[in-house]
Amino acid sequence: MTPGAALAELGTDAAKALEMKAYHKVDRPYLGVANPVIDAATKAWRKVLTLDERLALADGLWRSNVHEGRVAAAKLLTQARIRPDDQGAWELIASWVPDFDAWAVADHVAIAGQKRLVANPDRLDQVAEWTTSDHLWTRRAALVMTLPWTKQNHPKPAELAARDRILGWAASYVPDQQWFIQKAIAWWLRELSKHDPDRVRLFLDAHGAQMKPFARKDAARKLTS
Repeated sequence: MTPGAALAELGTDAAKALEMKAYHKVDRPYLGVANPVIDAATKAWRKVLTLDERLALADGLWRSNVHEGRVAAAKLLTQARIRPDDQGAWELIASWVPDFDAWAVADHVAIAGQKRLVANPDRLDQVAEWTTSDHLWTRRAALVMTLPWTKQNHPKPAELAARDRILGWAASYVPDQQWFIQKAIAWWLRELSKHDPDRVRLFLDAHGAQMKPFARKDAARKLTS
């Protein structure tokens, strides 16, 4: 399947496309297609395409720069297990990160990236390099793609080490007062507070005074006194 045929299969809604462009505030083509339609299409494509075909289609959809195409590209690679080898999928996902320019597409790709990081935590070494990027969305991706490390109730030693490593990245971000960075720090801490509240309290004791008030409040929202 070609990217053009895939996009045509999704259809268009001109009125909805205008609404989406105004909402997302990013100057790229929009088809006006709802996420459930993209979900259904990508699930169908995954059933009939080989892995190499999926990678090629995802690459082409991303390069199209169409909003729904980029969302579909991410969804094509959002899968817990990719056999026989998921390295190509990870490399493609990582190659998209420098193109991020808004939260919606970035977050769809992040979900795909989360699956690949959980499948191979050694990839955190590559993500660590993103934390010093000049590109805001690349730095943000380092926290959003590592959200699975907030969720373990009984983490193993390696998972705890990864959790502390990522908290170190978050701490290094605190002086950056940009809204999306502060929001990402708060998001990571809020999710972690559901499973490891003591670490969140320690983080806020050490760094909370430097965080934006909205981020500090959001980070602590699930903590009980």
